[in-house]
Amino acid sequence: MVGKLCVIAIMSEISKLIVDSLKAYYITKEGIVKAVDSVSFEIKGHESFGIAGETASGKSTLGLALLRSLQPPGKIVGGNITIQGQNISNMSDDEFNKTIRWKKIAMVFQGAMNTLDPVYTIGSQMSEIIKEHRVDVEQESLISNSLMQVGLDPSVSSRYPHELSGGMKQRVVIAMALLLDPDIVIADEPTTALDVLVQAQIIELLKTLRKERGLTVILITHDLNLILEFADKIGIMYAGQLVEFGSANDLYLNPRHPYTQALMASIPRLHSVHKDLQFIAGSSPNMLELLPGCRFFSRCPFAKELCREDPPQIKLENGFVRCWLYK
Repeated sequence: MVGKLCVIAIMSEISKLIVDSLKAYYITKEGIVKAVDSVSFEIKGHESFGIAGETASGKSTLGLALLRSLQPPGKIVGGNITIQGQNISNMSDDEFNKTIRWKKIAMVFQGAMNTLDPVYTIGSQMSEIIKEHRVDVEQESLISNSLMQVGLDPSVSSRYPHELSGGMKQRVVIAMALLLDPDIVIADEPTTALDVLVQAQIIELLKTLRKERGLTVILITHDLNLILEFADKIGIMYAGQLVEFGSANDLYLNPRHPYTQALMASIPRLHSVHKDLQFIAGSSPNMLELLPGCRFFSRCPFAKELCREDPPQIKLENGFVRCWLYK
């Protein structure tokens, strides 16, 4: 029994995902948008990761880059992605499609209605995933098992998207992501456009799947309460950069970056001396006209002349912060 526990402990320390200086840009006629700019982090086998930040901070682009699913004009222009010790950055598209995509890493795309094709049944759409990734299995059984894992009856496979409720469609999209038994699932705003009750059901489903299947879930959302409840580690993105990375507990109790501090101060709390919610003055920088230095400079209450230079990444006990205040 002791030996088995040791094996589990060792496996939990193996890095499921290492992202090193990842750059994903949109190369447009107007200029280059550095949507993901030199992002680095590491997720162990027993951890789940939450990515938070305001709209257009680069969260979804990061998720698509990890799955190598960026479409033109988006392109990965630098950095490395390592999944379970295997560097996927230089793989051919064919090799990645056959060995990695949907088998080791999959994605629950934002907006179930945009993901599902209205003119095909659920079963036929799930069957296409199996064919695309060249898996030689009994398709009907695999589809039925995947639907049951997310709490749906197998008969759903014969129905069309318009015949399902919003919560059922979201469960179908999750079932699609789990179809080929991946180790890592990226969930991009999985509760968007759902009512509060259904949102809670979807999050509980992800928690259950994570526990029962040992999944590493990367949750992308702007809902800080949700991410604090769900994730072991959290990354805060601002204007294409990961400005802070650490444990959920550390970021909640002791946020370091001024942007993270402002985000945490904007969360309503039931038991707090301070009743007035704070807000972040100003607006995000124009991603086509980025100036040198800290990208939060124009909105930061602690900004000084030194901040006009690119801030260093300062290592912390459980992560890092990108800010001159801690140099």
